[in-house]
Amino acid sequence: MIKIGDKLPDATFMVMGKDGKIEKRLSDMTAGRKLVLFGVPGAFTPTCHHNHLPGYINSIDGLHALGVDEVAVVSVNDVYVMGAWAKASGGEGQVTFLADGNAEFVRACGLDMDMSAGGMGVRSSRFSMIVDDGVVTHLNLEDNPGVVEKSGATGIIEQLKGA
Repeated sequence: MIKIGDKLPDATFMVMGKDGKIEKRLSDMTAGRKLVLFGVPGAFTPTCHHNHLPGYINSIDGLHALGVDEVAVVSVNDVYVMGAWAKASGGEGQVTFLADGNAEFVRACGLDMDMSAGGMGVRSSRFSMIVDDGVVTHLNLEDNPGVVEKSGATGIIEQLKGA
């Protein structure tokens, strides 16, 4: 599993742009920049949609004021679902919605989990991290995917203030 001090593996995500789907490389997002990246088990799922994502949307100005260049959410969903979630959540244009449709990124990081018993297949663990120039400086992994205790925006803001 990825840990503090590790460089993130490069990955190419799909994102929904104004004219359709486009590729977005993680290395471009992190080069010389500070990124807050958080992962959720699924777009539109109750905890992700009503608790985890809104915390980041509501804190976006504060995160930028603390030196964060970009906030992104990753989920093992297709680009169309992530695009719809961006619009429905009000996060479009504030948070970057990264589709990891084949779970390649979360697997490379060791942040995948098997939720097949619940009919959801392979999904992302619930996590958050601060990435500075491609290197993980803070990592928060939830023990239970149905709660947001360690990986929410409030915790990230406290970590940024202490960094």
